[in-house]
Amino acid sequence: MKRSPSAVLAVIAVERTAATPLYRQIYDGYRDAIVERRLRAGERLPSTRQLAAELRISRMPVLIAFEQLLAEGYFESRVGAGTFVAAALPGERLARDAHAAAGRPAARAPRSARASRPGARPVSGRSEAVVPPESEPWLGGWGAFRVSQPAVDRLPRRTWSRLVSRHTRGASARQLSYGSAMGHEPFREAVAAYLRTARAVRCETEQIMAVSGSQQALDLAARVLLDPGCEVWVEEPGYGGARAALSMAGARLVPVPVDGQGLDVAAGIARAPRARAAYVTPSHQYPLGMTMSAARRLQLLEWARESGAWILEDDYDSEYRYESLPVAALQGLDRDARVIYVGTFSKVLFPALRLGYLALPADLVARFAAVRATMDDFPATLYQAVLADFITEGHFARHLRKMRQLYRERRDALVGAIAAELDGELRVRDGQAGMHLVATLRPGVDDRRLAAEAARRGLWLMPLSSCYLGAAAEPGLVLGYGGTGAGEIREGIRRLREVLGG
Repeated sequence: MKRSPSAVLAVIAVERTAATPLYRQIYDGYRDAIVERRLRAGERLPSTRQLAAELRISRMPVLIAFEQLLAEGYFESRVGAGTFVAAALPGERLARDAHAAAGRPAARAPRSARASRPGARPVSGRSEAVVPPESEPWLGGWGAFRVSQPAVDRLPRRTWSRLVSRHTRGASARQLSYGSAMGHEPFREAVAAYLRTARAVRCETEQIMAVSGSQQALDLAARVLLDPGCEVWVEEPGYGGARAALSMAGARLVPVPVDGQGLDVAAGIARAPRARAAYVTPSHQYPLGMTMSAARRLQLLEWARESGAWILEDDYDSEYRYESLPVAALQGLDRDARVIYVGTFSKVLFPALRLGYLALPADLVARFAAVRATMDDFPATLYQAVLADFITEGHFARHLRKMRQLYRERRDALVGAIAAELDGELRVRDGQAGMHLVATLRPGVDDRRLAAEAARRGLWLMPLSSCYLGAAAEPGLVLGYGGTGAGEIREGIRRLREVLGG
C-alpha cells in the first residue's frame, strides 16, 4: 500500500491578543503561503487536530479556517488521505494574488506584450481608449464649481419620502416581479405628457423607454444604431461622456466645430457627409452654452433625412433658461423620425436617482427593447413609480420653478464674483442657461495644470481643453454653480484668484 507523504507544517503565526480572530489569522496565513508559492499544489497539510496542538489553541478556529479554504478552492480533501493544497491553482492567478498580498500592484505590461504573452487576458482597444478617472483630478470631489452638481439639498425630501413610503408599503406582487424592457408604464405616461407639454417633443407613451441616466441612453443608442467603424459627428468642444459611449461602440468620431449658432452642419458635411449619426446638445450646447439656431436645426434635419443618418439629441439641463422661456426640443421639428431624444432626471432632481429616458422613433422601439432586455432585462420599478406620482401630482413642476430661480441667483453671484475678483483674468462667454458657465483665460495659460492645482485646493472646476478631441481653440474653465451656494461661490472665486496668482 502506497503511503501518503508526510504533512507539511507551514509556519503559521497566530497572535492570541490581536483583534483579528484566530480563524482569520490561520486562513490568511495559509492563503498567503499558497499565493506566494511557499506551499505548492499537491502538498499535504496537517490535520486540524495536529495543527491546533502545534499552535496551542482550540481546534474550532482551525476547523473554520480549513472549511473556508476548502470552499474557496485553496485546499482539497481526499477521502482516506487527508487535506492537500489544491492541484488546480493556475500560476498566473497565483502571481497576481501574490502581488496583491504583498500590497503592491502587478506591473502592467505594454498592450502588445499582454496580447502575446501565453495565458494573457487582453482587453479591447475600445475599453483602453476610455480615460481613467484618476487622470482627471477635477472630477475627484464634490463642492465649489463641480460641473453637473445640482442643489440636492433643495429636494422636497418630505414629499419624496412620503411617495417612496407609499410605493414601498403598497407594492403589489406584480410590481415586485419582472417588468417591461421599456419601463414602468405609469412613469412612461408621465414622461410622455411632460415632454409633449414642456419640451414640444412629439411622442406617445409607447415611444418612451426608461434608462438609468443619459449615459446608459447613449450607450444603448450606440449599440442599436452603430457598427464598428461608423462615422459619428460630435460637437467640438463637446461632452466627453458621449464621446466615450460612442467610442466604446467602435464608432469613429468626427469632431465638428461649433460657433455662435451651434453645430456647424456645413463643416460636418464637408468632413463626413455619410456619417451614420450626429450627437448634439442643441438646446444648451455642452460646454459653451449657446443654443442651436433654427436655420442650423433645419439644416441638420435635412442632412439626416437625405443621408439616412440618425441624430442623438441630448437635452442637457434644458429646463433652466434665465433670459427667456425654455427652447423647444429639436425632436419636435423632426418629420422623418430621425431623432433619438435623450433626457435625464439626474440634473433636475438628484444624480443618485439614476433615472432618465429615451423618446424613440416608433420603428426603432422593438429593436431598442430587444437590446435593452439583453443588457439588463428591465429597469428597476420603484423609483419609476415614485417619480410618476411626483410628476403627475405637480411636485416636479413646482420644484423646477424654485430651482430655476435659485440657479439664476447663483449664476448672478458667480458672474458678479468673477467681475469683482478676476476682471482681466477670466472672461465669461455665456451664462444664459444651465448650471454652469465657461470663462476663458488669457492665451497661453495651461488650463489643465490650473484645474489640477485648483483640485488640490478643493476647487472642482473643469479645464475647457478637456472637452476637445483635438487642440483647444482657447484655454478656459468650466465652472459649475448648481450645487454651490452664493457665499461659497464668492469664497471659491477668491481662492481661485490665489491659484491664478500662484
